[in-house]
Amino acid sequence: MSETLPESLPELRDGESQLGFDPLERVDAELRFIGRIHTPWQRGDCPKNVTRARESGQGASITLEPGFAEGLTGLSVGDGILLFYWMHQARRDLITQRPRHKPEAQGTFALRSPNRPNPISLAAVRITSLDLTAGRIGIDAIDCFDGTPLLDIKPSAPAVDVPPALP
Repeated sequence: MSETLPESLPELRDGESQLGFDPLERVDAELRFIGRIHTPWQRGDCPKNVTRARESGQGASITLEPGFAEGLTGLSVGDGILLFYWMHQARRDLITQRPRHKPEAQGTFALRSPNRPNPISLAAVRITSLDLTAGRIGIDAIDCFDGTPLLDIKPSAPAVDVPPALP
């Protein structure tokens, strides 16, 4: 699996820290991209989350790699799906980060930032069009760059996907 990392990494913000090792040197598994996500977004104009992407009114689409289209059988326009995608241009070396909207740094695992040892993102989206023959899915919105690799698709099951309230 090849990756394109950012040409130059942004400077660390106050309170941020890097891992003491390169996570790519400790590979435990291999992944297969099943398709690509097509969006209007590039570096510099991408919304920070799927809510902001929806507010823009810009939809997106997915094109599956050959052989995967049959896996869409059973899905319909209007269905909610969960997309798992690989933020291929994200940093992988930050263990603490300080988002612009937070006064102090936090651990990477306490944030939804794409910058993480394994840059996997998740979005709950709605199917707006579906072409089972071509393996193309239209979706209402998403917060990733054009050409982002897709890892997996799962149907949304609100009764299962939402954690229960604490007693």
